[in-house]
Amino acid sequence: MKGDWANRLLELDASWSRRLQIASQPGFLHGLEAFLSHSGDSLFVLLALALEWWLGNADWKSLAITLAIGVGVTALAVLLVKLAVRRPRPAGDWGQLYRKTDPHSFPSGHTARVFMLAVVTLGLGPPWLGILLAIWAPLVGLSRVILGVHYLSDVLAGALLGVVIGLGVVWLA
Repeated sequence: MKGDWANRLLELDASWSRRLQIASQPGFLHGLEAFLSHSGDSLFVLLALALEWWLGNADWKSLAITLAIGVGVTALAVLLVKLAVRRPRPAGDWGQLYRKTDPHSFPSGHTARVFMLAVVTLGLGPPWLGILLAIWAPLVGLSRVILGVHYLSDVLAGALLGVVIGLGVVWLA
């Protein structure tokens, strides 16, 4: 039965996600995960892009504008999918700001955003920065599951969405 198969997948996703959660365990790892998670916040990403534009030469300014457009496109795509799917976030206490301002978890907007940044920078930016962002992106995504604000499938879908948008931005640029 189709419904049973889908429910079983959702149960597996929730089970695997719970195994990764450490949100209730304070300590160094929790602090590191919180830092990584917040590093993908729109506000911090847009501030970094504004600094890149303000302090950079013409090449950096162009990259900053391209990335900012990518952030906007990614935000719109994530919002549309979240409104269509409306999957509630996992239960938990960490990340109350996210839970109150955006109760939907699928797909992960943080993950989509950082994967888009990594793909665009790998395609258009300096290789060292692209590699750095390609290492950072999965860490941000994983931190969202570890802290209990997303399921593993939310992060995988966000990564896929970010890669597709990133490839589209590179192609258009």
